[in-house]
Amino acid sequence: MPKIDTIRPETVLPTPSHTVGPFYGHALPFPGGGDIAPVGHPDTIALQGYVYDGGSDPLPDALLELWGPAPDGRLPQVDGTLRRDPATGGFLGRNGVEFTGFGRIQTDANGHWSARTLRPGARGGNAPYLSVCVFARGLLVHLFTRIYLPGDEVALAADPLLSRLPKERRDTLVARDQGQSTYRFDIRLQGEGETVFLEFQ
Repeated sequence: MPKIDTIRPETVLPTPSHTVGPFYGHALPFPGGGDIAPVGHPDTIALQGYVYDGGSDPLPDALLELWGPAPDGRLPQVDGTLRRDPATGGFLGRNGVEFTGFGRIQTDANGHWSARTLRPGARGGNAPYLSVCVFARGLLVHLFTRIYLPGDEVALAADPLLSRLPKERRDTLVARDQGQSTYRFDIRLQGEGETVFLEFQ
């Protein structure tokens, strides 16, 4: 048995990394997490889809975070998504009036997710899009992607990111129009039809 004084940080091997969870359902979701659009707003859109693993099986315990600009392209600068009661510390939820642009949605038992938000406006030469962060079992690091909305094919073709991708890869970032301001966007973590994920440095 080694003496205590001979154990030094430089002689100890690092602990191997492990997958975490899935614990997302215990602390991260909050009531109304997918209700991003203020009630009755005329630019509200509905988004829905599934999160699939590499075997095309739906993930019942994934978590998505969405961020998006307002319809005029400006990033919201208001608090309110996770409002707390200053007296009790209890969760108050959204006030139903201000648009924060942020949502957090957990998939259900069938791997399905849904959210209501405002149609994003264009920013900085990009076609309008929503940013997405994906947390799921087996991921040591969360993944980033985007949801582009169909409709303006000229803007989509000119988008700096989409224009660099082959068509079959580009299509993994464009939601499908289901009519009545509803869009479907499935996320495939790997395998055939894998969603394009982004790396930020």
